[in-house]
Amino acid sequence: MEKADKIMNVDYIAHVKKVSDNTWAAPHSLAEHLQMTAMKTGVFASKFQSGQWGEAAGLAHDAGKARAHWQRYLRLKSGYFDDEAHMEGKPGKIPHAIYGAKLVEKLYGKGIGRILSYCIAGHHAGLPDWSGAEGAGRSSLEFQLAQIGDLDSIGHSVTHGISSSKAPAPPWRFASGLDMSLWIRMLYSCLVDADFLDTESYMEQDKSAYRGSYCSIEELLDRLNGYYSQLERTSENTPVNRIRTSIRKKCTEMAQEAQGIFSLSVPTGGGKTLSSLAFALHHARKHGLDRIIYVVPYTSIIEQNADVFRNALGREQVVEHHSSLDEEDSTPQSRLATENWDAPIIVTTSVQFFESLFAARSSRCRKLHNITNSVVILDEAQLVPVEYLSPILETMQLLVEHYHVSFVISTATQPAFGERVAGGKVFKGLKQMREIIGDCDTTRELYNSLRRVNIELPNNLQTSSSWEEIAEALRQYDQVLCIVSDRKSCRELHALMPEGTFHLSALMCGQHRSEVIARIKEKLAYKEPVRVISTQLVEAGVDLDFPVVYRALAGLDSIAQAAGRCNREGKLAEYGRAVIFVAPRKAPMGILRKAAETTVNIMASIEQQDLIGYDVFHEYFSELYWKANSLDSKGIISLLTPDRQNCGISFRTAAEKFRIVDDSHQKPILVRYGEGDHLIDLLKHTGPSRGLMRKLQRYVVNVYDRDFNLMLQRCSIEEVQPEIYALTSDIEYSPVTGLMVEETFFEPHQLII
Repeated sequence: MEKADKIMNVDYIAHVKKVSDNTWAAPHSLAEHLQMTAMKTGVFASKFQSGQWGEAAGLAHDAGKARAHWQRYLRLKSGYFDDEAHMEGKPGKIPHAIYGAKLVEKLYGKGIGRILSYCIAGHHAGLPDWSGAEGAGRSSLEFQLAQIGDLDSIGHSVTHGISSSKAPAPPWRFASGLDMSLWIRMLYSCLVDADFLDTESYMEQDKSAYRGSYCSIEELLDRLNGYYSQLERTSENTPVNRIRTSIRKKCTEMAQEAQGIFSLSVPTGGGKTLSSLAFALHHARKHGLDRIIYVVPYTSIIEQNADVFRNALGREQVVEHHSSLDEEDSTPQSRLATENWDAPIIVTTSVQFFESLFAARSSRCRKLHNITNSVVILDEAQLVPVEYLSPILETMQLLVEHYHVSFVISTATQPAFGERVAGGKVFKGLKQMREIIGDCDTTRELYNSLRRVNIELPNNLQTSSSWEEIAEALRQYDQVLCIVSDRKSCRELHALMPEGTFHLSALMCGQHRSEVIARIKEKLAYKEPVRVISTQLVEAGVDLDFPVVYRALAGLDSIAQAAGRCNREGKLAEYGRAVIFVAPRKAPMGILRKAAETTVNIMASIEQQDLIGYDVFHEYFSELYWKANSLDSKGIISLLTPDRQNCGISFRTAAEKFRIVDDSHQKPILVRYGEGDHLIDLLKHTGPSRGLMRKLQRYVVNVYDRDFNLMLQRCSIEEVQPEIYALTSDIEYSPVTGLMVEETFFEPHQLII
């Protein structure tokens, strides 16, 4: 009998905890923990026909704790028990996960065993790379497995239990590319969540009690229908509102279709947010799905859309997940749901959603299995980053084919995501997309019926206007919005405008922007004079309604979105005016510059009145994707395609490279605006806490390294905590334009968090 079986005459122990300074709770049995984790993992994985694989991973994940060395360490580390001994990666902690990984390879062979070993080896430290070829070195699975010799030290009772639960063949035949790596990551997600939940039930029973207790999809649908009834009674009977009602009814009808990929092509102001929710809830009821995940591109609109859903469904049913969330704006239940997305309605950002799909860390992957059996709405889908388009679309297709996910591609400017051959290149896009609104003629008719604005082009697309000329034109209007392509241009133009003109850019912290947008909406509602100079942060989903909008020449999708802020409600006696001008500074290099150039080509080939018509966007996006240097610029698909010899996959390297927001040349600064002043002082004197840091996210501005270093040299910022910098005073933060720095260009995706 293995010595560990007899240590102190108790079963193997998985976890321990103190209930007071001198009192310990009864230990958490390893056998019970393995069995419960296996059961939970199996239930989660059964959603994608992999229940037995989940059970096997759960039984083996902590097998390394059934060694005399580890059990002795658990007791001796603290004199009795160490309540953190189960966590790896901390100084002085003895590893256990790699022993379970080695064991499953020994018991199941290199095929089944290698798949499980990725999950087990990384269930605390994150999914590893197979080899050190990509720089993983000692953290690679290959290296770690080679360091483990004799496995006889693992208790026989644990080994026997694992060997009796052999996993079957995989649930489907894997295609080349991302198929197998996504399946492994899904299994990993099931294991990590199950391990967390079972450990939580022992370590934090009060926290565990908060989970669940949400409404069913049927109950949410009843709430939504009640909300619609009230909305129809109180809304004006305008042509726009009648069209919105017809769109919603079409969404309800199409929700009865089989699962798959749908497009929702509706012009801005057509009520896509609530209509897409109606489709999702009816579709979920039809197919027995668990949740709706609403994905938006910018944090500047996530609160707005989440509030729409809360008004319709109830505050406690909707969970926001993004880094700017204020701790006081969420309940204990919703904070738990952001860990694993077990709420019925999740509103999140494209960064959270897509980076999680390619993540390696346990905290980021934990929620992935709850994407199965769901409806995912991609709002403003044209903003999916082009440089990662190939791995994103391939993953979306796999989620549809194997994980019971339906996607809704929702936007006024529908991107060309369908598979096709263009310009001699094969575009491996999404298969069999169905338009919710109907065929091309029906959708074209909808766009024509919702046309509320005329697009006015400059006489010469090669000749720019000066900021002085643009400012003079804007002064002629009491209510006007002007959108430019970078923060520096925004500040330069704003400086030429009359006092009282509003400024909006990412040099203003999130709290500042929200307050300014609220004041703008109030002035518009009361028909007061209001002029606004903004970057493109207002284009995607911010519900503003101006009679006149000026837009610097940009991508056609940006022009259409800008036009959507003009005469949005259709209340003008005549059409609104959307004036396009050539700015003195070109759009930033890269995909934004190519988008503007593509727009010029499109303008030369079509009539002016068709510039934002339904048919033009497919042509525009097809040309733009063809011009892109790469639709997989970081080689993500290659990194995540297993090699035949070792099933070698570079999970960790791919996760590091898949960064929608490349912050490698930026640094965050906490600014002293409003409550931020008090919060920074609190951080400085009491140190960071989870709640405090989440509050401070509303008071962050990202600056380029050059500006950061200049501010540091002149003592404008200080290190208030290790690696956390803040303004020393509010002198360099304007209540009108935000952080006062000189910079070159601003890429719009830096707004996404």
